[in-house]
Amino acid sequence: MKTLSCGILVVNARHELLLCHVTGAWHWDIPKGGVNPGEAPLAAALRETREECGLDFTGQPLLDLGQMPYRPRKDLHLYAVLSDRFDAAICHCDSHYSDGWGRDRPEMDGFEWTRFDRVHRRCARHMAEVLTQTLSLPALLARLQSGAA
Repeated sequence: MKTLSCGILVVNARHELLLCHVTGAWHWDIPKGGVNPGEAPLAAALRETREECGLDFTGQPLLDLGQMPYRPRKDLHLYAVLSDRFDAAICHCDSHYSDGWGRDRPEMDGFEWTRFDRVHRRCARHMAEVLTQTLSLPALLARLQSGAA
């Protein structure tokens, strides 16, 4: 049985996507994570974005991109939001894990605005495929700018 991970693509008018650096790894990712029992996908996406980036998009117009294949045992349910470009240094991660040495580490340890044409170089293969092949970030930005839901 596949699990579901929910997240929000935060884009700005400068053709950039907000990415989070995965602690202890080479790659960057979007804010996303698993659904708690009884939790709706939208609620999970909003919670994960708050936990992993410190950003709260509750009450803002989010575009529902739906559920899509991601990894062999995991699907994604993504939403998108058009945001003003802010200093990514304001982001912070409140969700932690214990690493192999028992240290308490944040899930994400860095944040940056990444140009659409560089996303495939920053993200791991499966996420890069979703962001560049399953979806078109420029087309997504155009939809968000036009207010199309």
